[in-house]
Amino acid sequence: MNLHVLLVEDDLDLAASLVEYLELEHITCDHASNGLHGVELARRNNYDVLLLDIMLPRLDGFGVCEAIRREGLDVPVLMLTARDTLDDKIAGFTAGTDDYLVKPFALKELLFRVKALAKRRSSQPRKYVVADLEIDTETRKAHRHGILLSLAPKEWSLLEYLAKASPGVAQREEMMRAVWGEDLPETNALKVHMHKLRQKVDRPFDIPLIHTVPGVGFALRVEENEA
Repeated sequence: MNLHVLLVEDDLDLAASLVEYLELEHITCDHASNGLHGVELARRNNYDVLLLDIMLPRLDGFGVCEAIRREGLDVPVLMLTARDTLDDKIAGFTAGTDDYLVKPFALKELLFRVKALAKRRSSQPRKYVVADLEIDTETRKAHRHGILLSLAPKEWSLLEYLAKASPGVAQREEMMRAVWGEDLPETNALKVHMHKLRQKVDRPFDIPLIHTVPGVGFALRVEENEA
């Protein structure tokens, strides 16, 4: 199993050691040195596990965890921290973490916990089906009526976000933050990309699946009058 993890740690020496060790174990490891960058990478990539320090610049570990959970990201989170009080652990689990590892720790224990969390994640469904549209977040491919859709990166990210919210409504601002991060583009950018996405997902087929919800955002679903 080829794993891809994200390490968010501001101690650069420790981070370098952890990245080197994990990659020796054939685990690809991206690194962010502050919380906001960590959130941005978590939004952009599909990680198997997130390794998260608590004391981080710009946004602490609790804030990172809360941010990704608000956006529906279900990546397992392992908090790496020297803060091992019960209150700290309760705060972490409340924010959405899955496990704790108290510093200093043995590298073999870190490896064991990463693999255990990745197995938990791998048992969760990574495919969304809406009518004849299938979206596989593991392979990053989407098919409609058995036809592979050729999607640009931003179009894929928007479709994936819509799928996770389906059949509910994805709000415009939340979609923009999920796809573009904190450096939000002009509102027209979302409109343009959604138009391109609809051309590929809906236009060649009889039943439209992407719907505008006026004043709110967009929804990926079959409307009752079209079922």
